Amino acid sequence: MKTFFLTLCALIISSSLSAQKVERIAFYNVENLFDTINGNKDEEFLPDAKRQWDTKRYFTKIKHINQVICELNTPMITGFCELENKEVLQGIINNNKKLKSYSIVHFDSEDARGIDVGMIYNSKKVKLLDQGFLRFILPGQTEPSSRDILWGKFSHKKVEFFILVNHWPSRRGGTEASAPKRIKASSVAKKFIDSLLFDNPSTRILLMGDLNDYPTNESVMQLGEVLSPCIKSNSNEFGGTNSYKGQWNILDHIMISSGFQTRKLRIKTSSGVIYSPKHLLSKYKGNTVPFRTFGGIKYLNGYSDHLPVYVELERK
Repeated sequence: MKTFFLTLCALIISSSLSAQKVERIAFYNVENLFDTINGNKDEEFLPDAKRQWDTKRYFTKIKHINQVICELNTPMITGFCELENKEVLQGIINNNKKLKSYSIVHFDSEDARGIDVGMIYNSKKVKLLDQGFLRFILPGQTEPSSRDILWGKFSHKKVEFFILVNHWPSRRGGTEASAPKRIKASSVAKKFIDSLLFDNPSTRILLMGDLNDYPTNESVMQLGEVLSPCIKSNSNEFGGTNSYKGQWNILDHIMISSGFQTRKLRIKTSSGVIYSPKHLLSKYKGNTVPFRTFGGIKYLNGYSDHLPVYVELERK
């Protein structure tokens, strides 16, 4: 009787797992992933520059990123920011056997620092239906000078959804002085999202990125009118994805529309995780911080100044 009961339990568990497929969607600010070739606005990241960004350091960086991707169970879709170009994304794929079936979504932006956003996706699991970018002019400027908002429309098992990858303007010059720039980026993203939801209120939308603002800032709260946050203070033990002056907080976000909370293909808002194993952390002035690649111009041989985030997608 005991054997029969254990066998029955095993069958129930097995049946439950087979009926519910779980995939991950992740985002990672990889901290200045530049190649070593002289290009546009990349003077800092060349072999003969102060940072001495040579082939060895570049491939160490690629190896670190791929290590994280594998530790995250090779997400079905991963968004990135602080990329020099499409070629560095291809470098990630080419140096990871688990990414052989992955393709790229990327457009060159007009960013003043020469960095872009991008994403990779498993073309065996999702189909790219459409792609594009949202380009905008910041307050007080006359032409684009920031990262575009990248979007892709995908289908997974015939269920369609949108992914938006963001890297909003930095806090350089002071939080208050720079806030209007991030509010502008937020407004552009929200206008696009509003248009999708106007056509179909059940549209599945996932917005991810380094928003350079915290959950309580106006730019993020503005998105909260139409999207639900998945990354929260309890998503890891530190309460954040980045540490500034010894204080942790959330700069890297994943937010979803209500359509992504339906039964057929859904993301639980409670599934958001800030991935923070010991090897992605270091000590600085007695504080635990992300183990970054550079401290100023000093090479630290770390991973990034941000921690990766992810959610789990369930299909029933």
